[in-house]
Amino acid sequence: MTTRPVLELRRVSAHYGPIQVLREVSLQIQPGEIVCLLGGNASGKTTTLKTILGYVVPTHGDVVFDGQRVNGLPTQRLVALGLSMVPENRRLFQRMTVRENLELGCYLRMDRAEIAADLDRVFTLFPRMADRIDQRAGTLSGGEQQMVAVARALMARPKVLLMDEPSMGLAPVLVEQNFEIIRQVNQQGTTILVVEQNANMALSIADRGYVLQTGAIVLAGSARELLDDPQMRAAYLGEM
Repeated sequence: MTTRPVLELRRVSAHYGPIQVLREVSLQIQPGEIVCLLGGNASGKTTTLKTILGYVVPTHGDVVFDGQRVNGLPTQRLVALGLSMVPENRRLFQRMTVRENLELGCYLRMDRAEIAADLDRVFTLFPRMADRIDQRAGTLSGGEQQMVAVARALMARPKVLLMDEPSMGLAPVLVEQNFEIIRQVNQQGTTILVVEQNANMALSIADRGYVLQTGAIVLAGSARELLDDPQMRAAYLGEM
């Protein structure tokens, strides 16, 4: 018996004015999975995220979240339904403290006791943040800022966590640490969609993956299938 996808794109096309940027993109994410969406610059990865989050309304097809068609719903409504995002380059409020950034992650929630429990959870996941709770986010290292960005998204208690280029701007050792954090978050029960250019690293933690090229899905399969695919290895994994 198969479970219902928690997030699904059904033949989604999208345009910026007369320019088509997504071409009948279909993907599914099952509860509990890590799924990666791979592709180079201008492949359509960011537009796919914007379409999921309601910033871009599909010109064809449907975005379905937790069984509900959500095409073009306001982002605030989608967050309330259970979507949360760690944006590219983290985008913290630099002059605000770590605590204030985390509080912004749960601004739609009213369950104060559960919020306190989730704060304890992120401190368990990121012990360093507890020591920097009253420090301004802009004074943290790049790796620490990434931790705060992930923790802020988790404070929304998402059903699906979207991550946009989590390796961008980080030193290689921090990239490995960051993807280990993604794995740990998933093991605690959060479904994750990772949008990433670093195919090797993303596939090392993912259950399945999709590859976008000029707005269309050109490859899809399990992480192992993609790692072993000759086309994938030549185009994205550094083997010519």
